Amino acid sequence: MDGSALVTELTRGLAAFDAGRAVMIFVGVVLIALAVIKEYEPVLLLPIGFGCILANIPMTGMTEPGGLFDTLYQAGIASELFPLLIFIGVGAMIDFSPLLAQPRMVLLGAAGQFGIFGTLIVARWLGFPLNEAASIGVIGAIDGPTSIFVATKLAPNLLAPIAVAAYSYMSLIPIIQPPVMRLLTTPAERRIRMVYTPRPVSKTVRVAFPIVVTLAVGLLIPDATPLISMLMLGNLLRESGVVERLNKMAQNELINIATLFLGLTIGSTMGAAQFLNGQTILILVLGLGAFVLDTVAGLLFGKLLCRLTGGAINPLIGAAGISAFPMAGRLAAQTAQNEDYDNFILMHAMGANTAGQLGSVMAGGILLALVSGYLG
Repeated sequence: MDGSALVTELTRGLAAFDAGRAVMIFVGVVLIALAVIKEYEPVLLLPIGFGCILANIPMTGMTEPGGLFDTLYQAGIASELFPLLIFIGVGAMIDFSPLLAQPRMVLLGAAGQFGIFGTLIVARWLGFPLNEAASIGVIGAIDGPTSIFVATKLAPNLLAPIAVAAYSYMSLIPIIQPPVMRLLTTPAERRIRMVYTPRPVSKTVRVAFPIVVTLAVGLLIPDATPLISMLMLGNLLRESGVVERLNKMAQNELINIATLFLGLTIGSTMGAAQFLNGQTILILVLGLGAFVLDTVAGLLFGKLLCRLTGGAINPLIGAAGISAFPMAGRLAAQTAQNEDYDNFILMHAMGANTAGQLGSVMAGGILLALVSGYLG
């Protein structure tokens, strides 16, 4: 190889570099900065940001057929493996006792899904096909695995912006939700104290719960069965008390490895050509709107329950009816304590939060069934 050929070979990456790639690399750096400096969901944003940087370095071959990221995408995203593995870990972390002790919290979990369907209607009005509109609406659940699962089936071409929006808004919950909470509730409502006198939940009930939920959802909403069954499998590992090694593995090694590869793979789909366009910006805006609508619906329903119960329910727990567990529940409790340091509504908020986790999966399954049936 002569000198000129060597120079050409060494500079071919620079020759293919352009402004679009530079912008996306900057986006990747911003995501990493948010993870490292602000500690906004670092487990998610750091690998997504690094994957975004790698995807925009030209001539690496990593995103080409047979490359590292293409292999990970086919093995973990196209096959839906990564979201399902993550749900096993999430299920192992969730304690459904607050929900089982307060069944009425299911209502708040259902109200917290309103933004999904409201955004679907708006997206259709803006001209998105039904399959894409449904996938965009699911961003409002703030549930990354569910968003990826639905988008992979209905609109794989929109997977990158939908996944990035879902995980980014999940990390920004402490910034997005508090202003909405303060806007829609009064200081007096935020100071409402809720007495926590739960009914004892036996081990039999806790073990039976994941089995019953899997059967019920599987028979009524088959399209939601893959997600709900893995969530319930993880919870069964937790509640059975006889497979502690598997329980700890699901909560640590399994979910960590799956999240790392999922984040890298999602980041690798953020190429400049696919990401820098008006449609992506519109999807991000609609996703934010879906999140806010979910929060608003939960808060308004919480205010309704407050009125119906004569002021016995703090409306803030309605904001925990989204899927982002346990951040949304903790944030609702913290907001109440900001008004009254001795006001402890955490267990009530966690009941609504776990109901929201179930609600988001079921909402995703309903959308899959409706859209598949309509298009089928």
